Amino acid sequence: MRRFSQLYDALDQSNKTLAKVEAMRAFFAGSHEAECAWAAYVLAGGKPKRVLPTSRLRAFAQEYAGIPEWLFDASYQMAGDLAETIAHLLPEAQCTTEMGLSAWMTTRILPLRGLDEAAQKARVLEDWAQLDPTGRFLYIKLIGGGFRVGVSKGLVIRAIAQAYSLPPKLIAQRMMGFTSANRTPSGEDFSSLVAPQVEGAKTQGGTPYPFYLAHTVPGEPEIECGEISDWQIEWKHDGIRAQAVRREGEAFLWSRGEELVNETFPDVVAALRTLPEGTVIDGELLVWRNDAPAPFAELQKRLGRKLVSAATQKKSPVKFIAYDCLEHFSTDVREKSLVLRRRYLEELLLNNSEILLSPKISSKSWSEAKALRATARSRGAEGFMLKRLSAPYAIGRTGNGWWKWKLEPYTVDAILTYAQRGHGRRSGLYTDYTFGVWNRAPRDADEAAQALLMTPSDATAQGLPALLTFAKAYSGLTDEEINMVDKVIKATTLEDFGPVRAVRPTLVMELGFEGISPSLRHKSGVAVRFPRILRVRSEKPIHEADTIDTLKNLVSHGA
Repeated sequence: MRRFSQLYDALDQSNKTLAKVEAMRAFFAGSHEAECAWAAYVLAGGKPKRVLPTSRLRAFAQEYAGIPEWLFDASYQMAGDLAETIAHLLPEAQCTTEMGLSAWMTTRILPLRGLDEAAQKARVLEDWAQLDPTGRFLYIKLIGGGFRVGVSKGLVIRAIAQAYSLPPKLIAQRMMGFTSANRTPSGEDFSSLVAPQVEGAKTQGGTPYPFYLAHTVPGEPEIECGEISDWQIEWKHDGIRAQAVRREGEAFLWSRGEELVNETFPDVVAALRTLPEGTVIDGELLVWRNDAPAPFAELQKRLGRKLVSAATQKKSPVKFIAYDCLEHFSTDVREKSLVLRRRYLEELLLNNSEILLSPKISSKSWSEAKALRATARSRGAEGFMLKRLSAPYAIGRTGNGWWKWKLEPYTVDAILTYAQRGHGRRSGLYTDYTFGVWNRAPRDADEAAQALLMTPSDATAQGLPALLTFAKAYSGLTDEEINMVDKVIKATTLEDFGPVRAVRPTLVMELGFEGISPSLRHKSGVAVRFPRILRVRSEKPIHEADTIDTLKNLVSHGA
């Protein structure tokens, strides 16, 4: 664990991409295969299933450190992170071990799941006695499934490629499915990952290809893209990106998160079996009803389920909308032009009523396309996808062959009500925020101030307005803005709840989000999709923030 701890420290303390890649390259070049396999897995986003609840870890730590609950709570509030709190409260390690990450995972951490609570406690205390603070921190993160550090899967791929002098494109292909939650990485896996390239080798079994991802078009398409005749335009739907693989007599359905989702969508897998052998297509999963896509909230009802009943399939029928052909009769066609790949796709689906072909949008000019794009939400879409006709199917967000041309987000002016500490470099700052809107508009600043002296239920009983919590957001602010908001939070704190602070409502922020739907699970009655902070409205008084009616009107207009 010590060597991986050193790598973690190097990554966590640097904000330079080249330095991070070099630190990982050195680790992969100097470690054995099993160690590299586990490091690649967790660094690239793999999350082992939680082996025991964090509440149990907290109880073990409190007893081991010999401190009262109030002191543990106070320390937790200061640190803002449970793993960091425990790592520094425990007594100094009695001894140290040279056991690596792989051995820790396979012989100590993962087997905890099969032990009773007493045996878990004995094992955890024994392990903590052998680890320094950084090792304990990582141990707790890996147990609780909360490990994260500031590197992307793309940077991990670059580091491995450099360590073994292999093309990054090859490593990206071989890593598809590597971080699946159901996978236990091994030395053999890593050896296969970095094996010498074999000319003409074909992708085997159900392995998908790396997804091609699009950037948001940075300006007006007529300026950024040139002639509209050079582009294929399609609707951009709000579903789940997926890849369908038909090989070796089986059908495989992969999410963009590289999880095999056959069990969640058996109806779609049945449809994929109508495809010819040696076919891979890229597309989107959508609940499809009355010849149109349903809101994403409908698709959420199917997510995360291992067993999907026939009744659920009938109530929320899911279709695969095909976008692109990546493999055609066992031949990789990703380097072909989109024109040719589209022709293959149309031929494959010519007489197939089970899989839908994404329609091409015909527009003679960008202004005509822009007018049609304005109708996207009424059609259950977010905007357009722009795909250059001559472009190959690339890996990740590469080049300018694909663009997202989305509608402007929905916006609302909301009030900051709670804040939570961040992680890593930002563990000392409040970076995760909760927002509310008024249940009705206050008449003026005085009425708003009067209402905020009471609980929401008491304010409502008195006929006063009250705040309704409706969203959490943590992205969108610059470092300078985060520091400013952090000062406001610390100056207006009303109450502490561990790493969370309730604050006196003083700050309005403009939030943007992609969609909104009714929700019985939320007290506000609505759920927003992908909320993010657009700007701090320091100039706007809180009594002028938006109301729940603003959000409900968006729902009624088809958001």
